[in-house]
Amino acid sequence: MIEMRGIKKSFGDLNVLKGVDLKIEKGEVVAILGPSGSGKTTFLRTINFLDAANEGHIEFDDMDVNCADASKKEIHEVRKRTAMVFQNYNLFKNMTALQNVMEGLVLVQKMEKEKARRLSAQALQKVGLGERLDYYPSQMSGGQQQRAAIARALVLNPEVILFDEPTSALDPELVGEVLNVMKDVAETGITMIVVTHEIGFAHDVASRVVFMDGGKVIEQGRPEEVIDHPKEERTKQFLSNIRK
Repeated sequence: MIEMRGIKKSFGDLNVLKGVDLKIEKGEVVAILGPSGSGKTTFLRTINFLDAANEGHIEFDDMDVNCADASKKEIHEVRKRTAMVFQNYNLFKNMTALQNVMEGLVLVQKMEKEKARRLSAQALQKVGLGERLDYYPSQMSGGQQQRAAIARALVLNPEVILFDEPTSALDPELVGEVLNVMKDVAETGITMIVVTHEIGFAHDVASRVVFMDGGKVIEQGRPEEVIDHPKEERTKQFLSNIRK
């Protein structure tokens, strides 16, 4: 279980998050929807301290971290339990797919290279890149690069994977292959928090949908509740606009 309580984040005079509360049970797939500027990506980044919140608490099972004065040890512990898949892949261009996936195991977890190589190859196989181990990012499509990034997250065996709009940088014909891999990951039972604009994915795969706007959670519930029968006027307006 992971719980965020009273998360606030400002950049100078701009208040981006205004007290976000969200509790996620183990194995849930939570899709976060919202317009640009709603704070959803910033919220995701506060969970693993890529952007440290100014106020609020993050609780992982028995660990309760005060975001305002988190120690390096606490931040390290939170990051050990999470993995991030970024919008723009964030692969090292001078490394092969296999080397990219191995990097965290060898440098962060101090794993022996041969074991890291074996686990990384298995992770790439799971995302359909078993024949691309020695390919560099420049030799792969955007969809293949994002699948490699998902393998890099999976191999760390995190408790939670954070996805930041993982298909938004892809050509339309490549979106499906990444969403299919994410569906497969969801079926393994790992906890996932997905900032996305893919309404179909949110509807079909998420166990819960959260709609954010103005730095707050406006509405949340099962996909058929929030997407098919939203209660809040702002949610209705957003969904109406993106379906035009």
